[in-house]
Amino acid sequence: MTGASFLSKFLGMIYVIPFHHLVGPAGGALFQLGYTPYSIFISLSTIGVPMAVSKFVSKYNSLGDYETGMRMFKAGLALMSITGVLAFLALFFSAEFLAGQMITSDDPDSITVADVTFVIRTVSVALLVIPAMSIARGFFQGHQSFGPTSVSQVIEQIVRIAFVLGGSFVIIRLLSGTVTAAVGFSTFAAFLGALASCAVLYTYWRKRRPYINRQRQQQTYTHDMPTGDLFKELFRYAGPFVFVGLAIPLYQLTDQFTFERAMVAIGQEEIWAEAFATINFYGHKLAIIPVTLATGLSIAAMPALTKSFFANDKTLVAKQINQAFQAILVLIIPAVVGLSLLSHEAYGALYGMENLEITGNLLAWYAPVALFFALFTVSSAVLQGINEQRYAVYSLAAGLLLKVLLNIQLIHMFGAKGAIFGTALAAVTSVVLNLWRIKAAIDFSYKKIFKRTMLVGIFVVIMSAAVLILKLVFGLFIPYEETRWGAIIMLTIGVLGGAFIYLWFAYHSTLLERVLGSRIKVLDRIFGR
Repeated sequence: MTGASFLSKFLGMIYVIPFHHLVGPAGGALFQLGYTPYSIFISLSTIGVPMAVSKFVSKYNSLGDYETGMRMFKAGLALMSITGVLAFLALFFSAEFLAGQMITSDDPDSITVADVTFVIRTVSVALLVIPAMSIARGFFQGHQSFGPTSVSQVIEQIVRIAFVLGGSFVIIRLLSGTVTAAVGFSTFAAFLGALASCAVLYTYWRKRRPYINRQRQQQTYTHDMPTGDLFKELFRYAGPFVFVGLAIPLYQLTDQFTFERAMVAIGQEEIWAEAFATINFYGHKLAIIPVTLATGLSIAAMPALTKSFFANDKTLVAKQINQAFQAILVLIIPAVVGLSLLSHEAYGALYGMENLEITGNLLAWYAPVALFFALFTVSSAVLQGINEQRYAVYSLAAGLLLKVLLNIQLIHMFGAKGAIFGTALAAVTSVVLNLWRIKAAIDFSYKKIFKRTMLVGIFVVIMSAAVLILKLVFGLFIPYEETRWGAIIMLTIGVLGGAFIYLWFAYHSTLLERVLGSRIKVLDRIFGR
């Protein structure tokens, strides 16, 4: 599951490189302006049901009651079909109003209200399919079966990207169409990708149905809950899921309603679109890749953690929580620090060398925020697993309130970086509150996590010094600050050199082995152990 999520996000990062060359910074900003409301409506239309179904099915399967999980799947599927249609109608007809709140400038040479309205309406069609599709993923995950979700997720992304790039190329290069038309078709590709995912899930369902039916026939007891009680329990689980899934889109939506007007107010209207695209689209695609590991781990770990918690196995619960947090810290801290150190090289190599003093600097500041996104995802999953999910809502609300209240002021004080500082402050606040609640609820000790984090920190300092030395030495004869080919070479050298140094220390100290639970055969061969 983690591998599939990572591959999906990696593909989502790679495709924006040619996409950037087709539509430019303004096209990226327009894409994000339309896509963020869609992301929020996806979460609202599913009302957290897919993840809640995963938890619900896992709980009753652990009690030997497979029939109750099947009843919930059928009822949830019907519910998602209805909410998908309602969400589509709501987003389609509110598109012009939302666009008017995001764009205040009437400059015809910039992004207009009509452009944003068009993009929002084209992407809204996907809402007709995705809610019902996602309920099937939750059902399979509740059965501890992650293959259907993993394969369908990757196929969905491949099909979507193929239509995004193919459609944009045809519209702009062959038909000499507008950037707005290309971006509109690109967002419509979400609907086409969802159809491909549905086909994959249906194929899995046909193969797994006989096995699931045998489980139902062999069970000796069912809770025989009324449908109303089924939905009450489901909604009790579902409410927190929707807010947790909305964390990053809500931060981005806050930027969409405040960023342009704040940048115009401080006299930086000429760079607002590029800065916005860097923070919330192009740069975000790079920074979010490590967070995918957190997302995959949290989703995969939650059914098992739920099962251990309801079985009252406190030792196993503590072990699972420890491993989830440590894996995130060991993998993500070096990734975000490395990206921050190589931000100019990464952005220049992938998107071009223009305006790196703006784009590269913004990516350097934004990269570390990914660590707190990951910690929020995992800590929220832990709270859901130990039946404390409502506190994830409280922590997100507290962080989001800070973002809303301070975002404009921070942009006035620090320029475009102020939006990053606002997001960082919000995410840190939410993480701290989540960690406090986990400790209070099950008397969890962070001592082992703290020790491992200190060790990771030492190795990252050594890695950072190595990367800076490599840049200093190779910079004597590689013009990585002026040329794209130089940036590509320097990025490759920095990533490989930094990764080798960090992995060498983490491997020989047995840190990786202790955190991940087993020897890593690939590293055994590399380091000759």
